[in-house]
Amino acid sequence: MAVEEHKRHAPKSVTCFVVTVSDTRDEATDQSGALIKELLAAARHTIRGYRIVKDEPEEIRGVLRDCFADRELQAIIVNGGTGIAPRDRTYEIVSSLLDKRLDGFGELFRFLSFQEIGSPAMMSRAVGGVARGKVIFSLPGSRAAVELALRRLILPELGHLVQQVQGHESKN
Repeated sequence: MAVEEHKRHAPKSVTCFVVTVSDTRDEATDQSGALIKELLAAARHTIRGYRIVKDEPEEIRGVLRDCFADRELQAIIVNGGTGIAPRDRTYEIVSSLLDKRLDGFGELFRFLSFQEIGSPAMMSRAVGGVARGKVIFSLPGSRAAVELALRRLILPELGHLVQQVQGHESKN
């Protein structure tokens, strides 16, 4: 079955949760989290929730545990904490929870980033995959990185990814 055929049967609307990992942002200053919600809504996906958590392993794990327990939730998009600074620990947490990695996501994200910003793209530890039956992406916290990842990689495939993870064709 061709990719187009798979996509035709994929859900048109995916139920998502947005997590911002930051020691400094709040709802008023979280431009990246706001952009994720805006782009998801514009693509007619459902935003089931949104949280800002400190870059503390237990806080990140806690919000992700809550997401995994939500049976209606299909996808989680995390932003922030993917660099190499001492406080950047999101990558370690998210990657340790993955049942299946989408190595191509990180590779493509860094390639596209390299085309835009050059060699600093190598410092991104963006990662995606499947954890406990949910699609999960972990992105850098910059607004430009979020926009690139969503517009070029995540939004074009989100329904198809969910359809593949769920192992059946959707009717919506």
